[in-house]
Amino acid sequence: MVSKLCKRAWKYYGRYRTHILFIGLVVVNIALAGIFLESQIHTPSKKVLYPEVAELSSKQPGFKELSAFFKNLADEKGAPYAFEVLKRIPTFPNIDMHLLGHIVGDELYKQQGVGGIKVCTQDFRNACSHTIVIGALLEHGVAALPQITETCKQAPGGSGAYTMCFHGLGHGVLAFTEYELPKAIELCKKTGTADYNNREYPECVGGTIMEMIAGIHDPVMREEKSKKYFKADDPLYPCDASFMPKEAQGICYTYLTPHLFLAAGGNLAYPTPGVFKKAFQYCAKVPISEMASRMACYGGLGKEFTVLGAERDVRIVDTLPDEKLREIASWCALAEDSQGIMACTSSVLSSLYWGGENPATGAIRYCSVLPVDQQDGCFANLEEIVRTYTHDLLQQKSFCHSIPASRTDACTEYFHLKV
Repeated sequence: MVSKLCKRAWKYYGRYRTHILFIGLVVVNIALAGIFLESQIHTPSKKVLYPEVAELSSKQPGFKELSAFFKNLADEKGAPYAFEVLKRIPTFPNIDMHLLGHIVGDELYKQQGVGGIKVCTQDFRNACSHTIVIGALLEHGVAALPQITETCKQAPGGSGAYTMCFHGLGHGVLAFTEYELPKAIELCKKTGTADYNNREYPECVGGTIMEMIAGIHDPVMREEKSKKYFKADDPLYPCDASFMPKEAQGICYTYLTPHLFLAAGGNLAYPTPGVFKKAFQYCAKVPISEMASRMACYGGLGKEFTVLGAERDVRIVDTLPDEKLREIASWCALAEDSQGIMACTSSVLSSLYWGGENPATGAIRYCSVLPVDQQDGCFANLEEIVRTYTHDLLQQKSFCHSIPASRTDACTEYFHLKV
């Protein structure tokens, strides 16, 4: 049974669950292992040969080599073709697939402008649509915001793709404001609309926090400004800074996780369970009176765990073996706080399901490998996530019949489905 206190924490945490579904912008290179053949990654509807896949499969290229390769390929055969090749390549050690998606996306913007978003796909966790809107902002400035809003409405993917588009924009906003975080936050405020309950604004702020940690667009300037916006004696800064608006604190904590790993003495390439435990202890310092932000901090680690479990290959997170899912669950348990574990678990489920872009099977298996006394709460959590992003009755019914039979009746009742 979930305690009343846990339920209360879950209520507060719910405010920030939506954006955690999409997290996971890859900001560091993690060792990738295993080779996945072209047929395992993607099966095209028409038989198209991509000789570049075979060419790369015979090598062990580094990130810089791959970056140059895909930039040249996009120049020679077009960015859409380069994206198709990128989907099919095997995984290599220390390669950040999301950032490679950004590199091809940059070329697509150069070739097609904002119209390029029509040929984007949601592969690589929206890297393509991210770079399209970033390019528009960096080229045209604040005057481009209305056009960016309309462009984000065309972002590929499910119902969460639109707001996630503004997360990508946040990276560009920070670069546009020369890594001055308060100015970036003020610019992000201009993106919010009543139609989406102002959700664009905090998503944009989340992107600025990630960019402040990663420095994707200007590593040199990021290094300089990081001394101003990160404090050695306060790992939670800038989320607890006076300039951080209350409505943006939760999402700030969600994306602060890699910085917490660094503050805990971790190596971002290979963070260890000891680092995870210490990072959770930083989250415990967020006041209980700020429960939503506290839970967002715990949840932030969960969003990282799935990608770490997949060794940064975001293409395979929903197919992780049960053994790896158990390991991820053991990482969440390091929170040593029932509320924090719940927030971490929710983020893991959200990342596995990825707003309905992935099949629910991975998330279902995750709940199934948890200790028996945690499974009901996990499945109830998953049902809420699925209902947020899946509105088709047949899909909902299929989901309810895919979970353990002991939960089926409760699931169909939750979705108001006819038996």
